[in-house]
Order: sequence, then structure tokens, then C-alpha cells
Amino acid sequence: MSTDSKAGSLPKGRVQWRRFALILAPAAVITATLVGLTANGAIAASISVSGQQFLVTATQLKGTGFEQFGSQISGPNGTQPVVESGIRNATLSHLCQEVKVGGISLVLHAGDGSTPVSASNLIVDASGQSGSQAVFHNITIGQDAGSLVQDPGTTGQSGGFGQEASSVEIDNLVQHTWLTTAGTFTLPGLTLGFGGSC
Repeated sequence: MSTDSKAGSLPKGRVQWRRFALILAPAAVITATLVGLTANGAIAASISVSGQQFLVTATQLKGTGFEQFGSQISGPNGTQPVVESGIRNATLSHLCQEVKVGGISLVLHAGDGSTPVSASNLIVDASGQSGSQAVFHNITIGQDAGSLVQDPGTTGQSGGFGQEASSVEIDNLVQHTWLTTAGTFTLPGLTLGFGGSC
């Protein structure tokens, strides 16, 4: 009798899925947290979110090529209205991201030194956003969201309310975010671990 037919053995080329899943699980937790920061902005509209918001803070955000409009995201609890903000090129000083994983906070820090976090085609779907001060340069408010021209990797629905600016600066940024995507995201001084808060 061949070894392939013995009880408990697998034919060559087969995968033991349970063992594979156990090995993959720790990496999947970290990957799921970071995927929103590193995914391609062009596919943001087709992403189904987890149904859990996360907190993002930065002492300062600077960006060029800014667009903002109303949108919605889909998840396990149906669709959620969001404010979608797109920035073609952005830097964030003292970035912090906090998300609950099994009741414990998983906290990411980056850009705490002299080099800030940088991103291209940064797209954020948020339920709320605040800052101690915001400055917009060459801003147009009330433009058709489908006709915005700053090209940060996203655009709104034709006929919807939108606004755009050539550049933006926000101090002490706080965002309650459903989804963040970027074409590239560079995280100097990255730390990621359980415990703490933003």
C-alpha cells in the first residue's frame, strides 16, 4: 500500500488548513491593522470595513491636493455615512492610531522624531474630525463633488457637495475613522504594541 493511502497522511500538494490558519493568525491581526494605512487608494470604494472605528491623532497634518465630500462605506452593519477626505501628498507629525482588539488597545506610533510620517494619495473615511486650527489655501466650498480636480486618488459622486483646496494644515488633528488607505505610507520610528492610548 502506498504511503499516500495510509490513514492520517495527506497526498502530496495538499494543505493542512487548520495548521495554516494557526500559523497565520498572529500576522493577520497586525496586517489587518496596517492594511488601512498601506492599501492602494484607488480601490477604497470596494473595501468592506470591519464595522469598528479607530482613533487617529497627529500633532500636525500638512498636505497638498486636498478634496473632501460626503460618502458612505459598507460593513457588517450595513452602510455608514462618512466624510471622505483625500490628500495627494501629506505629512503627519506624532501620528498615533488606536484600535480595540479583543478588548485591548493596539496602539501604533510613528513620526515622533524630526521626520514626520508621509503618505501619497491618503484617503480617510471618518465619522468625525477635529483640530485646534485648520488653514486651507485656495479653497473652493460647494463644488460638485464629481468635478474636483486635486487628484488625491478619489473623487465624489457627481451632483454631491464637495470642497477642495490646493493645500491644508491642521493642528492637533483627531479623527474617528472607519477606513484609511494610501498609495504609499512611510512610518519612521514605527512602534506597534498592546496597551496605552493616543
